[in-house]
Formats: sequence, structure tokens, C-alpha cells
Amino acid sequence: MTDLLHMLGEYLKYPFVQYAFITGVLIALCSSVLGVTLVLKRYSFMGDGLSHVAFGAMAVAAVLSVTDEMLIVLPVTVVTAVFLLKNGQNARMRGDAALAMVSVGAMALGYLLLNLFSPSSNVSGDVCSSLFGSTSILTLSGSDVAVCAVMSLLVLAVVVLFYHKIFAITFDETFARATGVNTGAYNLIIAVVTAVIIVLAMNLVGALLTSALIIFPALSAMRVFRSFRSVMICSATVSVCCAALGILISIAASTPVGATIVLVDLVFFLGFAAVGRVMGR
Repeated sequence: MTDLLHMLGEYLKYPFVQYAFITGVLIALCSSVLGVTLVLKRYSFMGDGLSHVAFGAMAVAAVLSVTDEMLIVLPVTVVTAVFLLKNGQNARMRGDAALAMVSVGAMALGYLLLNLFSPSSNVSGDVCSSLFGSTSILTLSGSDVAVCAVMSLLVLAVVVLFYHKIFAITFDETFARATGVNTGAYNLIIAVVTAVIIVLAMNLVGALLTSALIIFPALSAMRVFRSFRSVMICSATVSVCCAALGILISIAASTPVGATIVLVDLVFFLGFAAVGRVMGR
């Protein structure tokens, strides 16, 4: 055990590990804070669908040899989130049906483009890395971390500034609208912020595992706590701990970063579920 702690301490001296920790913690924090609202509003699958769209946009960026993929991936994901939000209010097509159609179509298009036009000779490896995460978080530069930090702080600022409005539309959107709250605008903010978080999280855990960062911490906190504020604080704490622990385990055991973090989240959820059962909840 002492040798393991010593080895981890040595790793933490390297800048690339420090960058990975900063990025992982910030992404986990943002995901968990917004995840509580998404779970309570039954928008959990929006994260999964948008991650598929982001994968398709990433494939387009790769085929076009765009140096900064964020220039394509972020706008496309944000526009799709707004489209899904607006379409969810359309009686002719339910929101979940539109989400399934768009997400599956985007993933199929992305995989097809990579197979037909990808400049890389290892298409299968590139697709696997995009879907399940890779070691790219361990190769981040200082500028990458700065961009992630700025975007994460903006997301957190939005949640803090509009906390009471988000709380209102989360639990009773009809009543909030009746009291004069512009529910459409705040739902739009939630959709845009969700898209930003999805794009950030893809560098950490990949497209298919991104929704786990949003869902697992929120569900874990709900097993034990009941108030909205308590659930949000607990969710943020759990998510940060899981991200940090997952990155440490990944470095020590040479396992995929994304999958390791998600499995740690799963273990925490099972532990909280057991505690909740003991407490009679």
C-alpha cells in the first residue's frame, strides 16, 4: 500500500497528470451539478443522444482535417440540443422519438464517414477511442486545460446565477410559467449547457460513456438525500471523488480512463443504494 501511494505521489508531480486531474474534476463537477436537474426532469437520455451527435460531428471534423475539432463539434451539438428541445414540444413527434432518430442517425453517419474518408489507417482504433475514451486526457496541453476551465466556470456560473429558476422549472414547470417565469428561455439554457458539458466530457470518457457522468452521481445522491440542494451538493462531491479516484486507478493499473471512472461511479452508486436501503429510503 505504501509503495502504491508513493508511486501515485510520483505521478502527481508530472504536469500532464495534474492537467488530467484539473480537467477531470471540472468536467465531473459540471456534469453532476446539471445531472440532478436532467434526471428530475426526465431528460437523462438527452446526454446520451447528444454524445452520439457529438461523435458524428467529430467524424466530420476528422474527415475535413480540421485542426480544432471544437469549432465543429460544439456548434453542431448546441444546435442539435436546441432542436431537440423545440421538437419535444411538438405534438407530431415526441421528444424521445426525435432524440432516438437524431442520435442513431448521427452515429451511423459518423462511422460511415470515418470508414470512407478517414485519413487514418486505424479506423477501428479511432472509433473505439472516440466511443469509449482514450488516453487523450493524459496528453492535454496547458491551453486545452485553460479552455476547459473557462467553459466549466461558465457552466457553473450559469447554474449558480439561475439556481432558483432552474429549481422552479425542475419541479413544477407549469406553476413556474404561471408565476411569470420564462420557462422556455431557462429550458434553452439547460439544453445549451448540457451540450457544452457533453462536448467537454467526450475527451474524458468518450461518447458512449458520457451520460454516466451525468446520471450516476445524481442517482447516487438521491438514494440518501431528499432536498434539492442536498442532492446537488452530494452529487457534485461524489462525482469529483469518482473522477479523481478513477484517474488514479487508471494511471496505476494502466486501464482506460473513461471506463475506469464509470465503474468507480457504479461502485459508489451501489454503496449509496445500500445505505439508502438501510435508512429505509
